Amino acid sequence: MTLPLTVVPVPGPGAEDVLVGDDGRVWTGTADGVVHVHDPAAGSVTPVAVTGGRPLGLEWLPDGRVLVCDAHRGLLALDPASGDLETLLTEVDGEHLLFTNNAAVQRDGTIWFTDSSRRWQVEDWKNDLVEHTCTGRLLRRTPDGAVTTVVDGLAFANGVALLPDERAVLVAETGTCRIRRVPLHGGEPGEVTTWVEDLPGHPDNIALGSDGLVWVTVASPTDPVLGVLQRSPRAVRGLVRRLPDRVKPAPRRTARVLALDDTARVVHDLSFDATRWHVATGVREHDGRVWLGSLVEPAIAVGEVPGGQRRS
Repeated sequence: MTLPLTVVPVPGPGAEDVLVGDDGRVWTGTADGVVHVHDPAAGSVTPVAVTGGRPLGLEWLPDGRVLVCDAHRGLLALDPASGDLETLLTEVDGEHLLFTNNAAVQRDGTIWFTDSSRRWQVEDWKNDLVEHTCTGRLLRRTPDGAVTTVVDGLAFANGVALLPDERAVLVAETGTCRIRRVPLHGGEPGEVTTWVEDLPGHPDNIALGSDGLVWVTVASPTDPVLGVLQRSPRAVRGLVRRLPDRVKPAPRRTARVLALDDTARVVHDLSFDATRWHVATGVREHDGRVWLGSLVEPAIAVGEVPGGQRRS
């Protein structure tokens, strides 16, 4: 069943992620570097700050600021009242972060975040998938500012989420259509395992919802051509990478999200009407609805969760 979707235009291209506050306002960042906030009650969209880069994933920090994963500028902290920005991190081990993507934040302020590629920037994301570089990383920044690479060699590391009790952190691999799980013991990471594999499409951002479920975007159904390329010799992948962008594998038009419980069981599989809006790359379940962001659309979108509980 295809569900209806309400589209909310944003004055900027590619409203990639969404973040919902306790007040119901929805935050997003666009490719022109602007962070916007949408007030559903007023029907308004207001610019709050300009990062000077490309904001992607957004998360709340314990001090009430918004963590911005800026693909070009690293980790930033945004004061929602003043619009002031603080740079938290720009490099790891002397190497500039090339593709800071998504994050999850523990209650003590520890930040888990992804660097999708050490070869390609966000504007060339297709190249990383075609070349199958497997240079993505999951990193951890502790409250004292120390940074550690926890998992390396990921196939386009993307969305990050914590399980409700913070006993594990999850990271999505867009290139392999799977989600990895890193258990936390006394705050320290344990052995990495596969939490779910063979997803029905390529996952992008993931997020823990107010319902306690882990919501997963399916940016595009699996692409058999991409799968063949990833198994091809490096020379073939390099040749395809140099082809015009229009002939490379591209996302198919869809607007789909999954919700999984902490055992990786699928609770919801929602497909929304993709006629006016598509390529869901950000998702937040809040108050019985899912807010969606898109890497390609100048808009966010919202749809109802069937059976979801709404506050009166």
